[in-house]
Amino acid sequence: MKAAAAPSTTGQRLVHCPGCGGKSVFAPSNRFRPFCSERCRQADLGAWASEAFRVPAPSPDDGIESGSAA
Repeated sequence: MKAAAAPSTTGQRLVHCPGCGGKSVFAPSNRFRPFCSERCRQADLGAWASEAFRVPAPSPDDGIESGSAA
């Protein structure tokens, strides 16, 4: 997913925070980037740690024949 960026009036690039959807400065000055705050960053980390986000993996039955020799 690509974050939509818009230049602000101060010349800083603003993106949508993946946690809350609010505006976030995408610059080295924002130590939580791309998040807007430590709270959003920690909530995202907690979701990964509790396995709320998962990368889909093929099930063992998807095109793999068991017991066949190569």
